[in-house]
Amino acid sequence: MKTSIVEIDKAAAILKLLGDKTRLTMVAMLYTNDCCVCEFVAIFKMSQPAISQHIRKLKDSGMVSETRKGQWIIYSLNKDSEYYPIVQDLLAHLPSQDYKLKELEEQGLRISCD
Repeated sequence: MKTSIVEIDKAAAILKLLGDKTRLTMVAMLYTNDCCVCEFVAIFKMSQPAISQHIRKLKDSGMVSETRKGQWIIYSLNKDSEYYPIVQDLLAHLPSQDYKLKELEEQGLRISCD
């Protein structure tokens, strides 16, 4: 498997971005699930504008991409990003965040965009 090399400045910027607990948790969730802003609002108990700011920073880095499904915008981890291998390695050392979405589902708050 070919390892891509990321310049130190870019790696530092990505690690700084992921140094925020909320963004790191979002990326961990997006590693296994696509999510809508409203799901993040419910999980993190933050305002929609605050969540959107976090998402914008992740999108601006190219780490996260969006897809429109009707009225919803669904966010996912961009597996084509040059930073994806770094993110993948980092997440291998962290616990899964899937339980957060499971709790949301049990509360009937998980969005179904199908």
